[in-house]
Amino acid sequence: SQSEQQVLSSKLECVQSIKDGVLAEAKCAETDRVTLFPQKGGGTETQTQSSLQLLQVEADTLHKKVDSEDLYVTSILYEREETEREVTGREVTELVWKLCLAHSASYETAGLFMTLVFELRHLSLEALRALWQRSSFKCRDNWQPLIDALPSCATEACVVLMKELVASGEIEEDKVEYFFWSFAFIPKPTSGMIESLAPLLKSPRASQSCFLGVTALLHRFCSAHSSCDDVPAVQGVLRILGKFLGGNCTVQDSEHLSEMQLVLKAIGNAGLAAASLAPVLSSCASLNSNPMEIRLAAIQAFRRIPCSVRVSGLLPAGD
Repeated sequence: SQSEQQVLSSKLECVQSIKDGVLAEAKCAETDRVTLFPQKGGGTETQTQSSLQLLQVEADTLHKKVDSEDLYVTSILYEREETEREVTGREVTELVWKLCLAHSASYETAGLFMTLVFELRHLSLEALRALWQRSSFKCRDNWQPLIDALPSCATEACVVLMKELVASGEIEEDKVEYFFWSFAFIPKPTSGMIESLAPLLKSPRASQSCFLGVTALLHRFCSAHSSCDDVPAVQGVLRILGKFLGGNCTVQDSEHLSEMQLVLKAIGNAGLAAASLAPVLSSCASLNSNPMEIRLAAIQAFRRIPCSVRVSGLLPAGD
C-alpha cells in the first residue's frame, strides 16, 4: 500500500570499455540503503566501488590431437576399472576398519566406501558370510559400513546374504526396509536372487516393502528374459502370491482386506511375470460380493500385464 515505505533500495551503475571485441575495463558503483524506521528517517547506507581491468591476453593453447579410435560413447553412470587381482575377505575387513576410523564427511570416506562396494562384488557367498562375522560391528557414530554397502553390491551372493540377515533378525527394522527398497534398483537380477527371496513373502512379518521390493525385482528380471514364466524361481513366487488370492480374493475382515490390497499391488508390480494370474484377477474384479477396494485393486494389477493376455472377456465389462 502507499502507506508502506520501501525498506531496501539499491542502485547499480557500470561502465564497460570494449577494445577489439574484448572487454578491456569495467567499473561499477553500487549503493544499498536499508531504512529500518522510515518514519524517523533512520537507516544504513553502503557504497561499493569495483574495477575490473584486462591485463594481458594469452596465445591460444595448443591441444594434443586425440586419436578418434581412443574415443567411445558411454553413459554418465559412474565407471570404475575392474581389478584383476583376487580380493580377499581379510582385505575387505581391513577396509571396513579404515572406514570406521575415517571422518564421516571426508573425501577419503567416500573413496573408501566406493572401493568397499566394488570389492564386495568379487566375494563369494561363503566369503561374505565370513566377512559379516568379522565386520558386523558398529563404528563410533553407530554406523555399520557393511550394512550400507551391501545394497549397492547387487550380486547374487550379496542378495542372498541380505536375505539371510533379514530372516535371522540380525539387523534393525529400518535397515531391513532399506534392503527391500534396494531390490528394485538391481540392474541385472538373477533367478538365484528370486529363489532366495521368495520364502520371505511367506513370513507372517512380511512388510509392504518386502512384497513390493521382491516383485519389482521380478519385473526387472522378466523384462530381460522373454520366457521368464518358465523359470522355476519365478513360478515359485507366483504360486505364493496366487495362494494369497485364493480363487477370487475373498476377505473376512479389515486386516485381510489390507493384506489382499497389498498382494494385488505386488502382483501389479510383478508385471510380465503375473500373466498366469490373469484369470484369477478377473474373478477378483468381477465378484460382486468383493469390496470395491479389492475389485479396483484387481483391475489395477493388470497394469503391467501384456495386452495379448487381456483378451476379450478377461476383464469385467463394468457394473
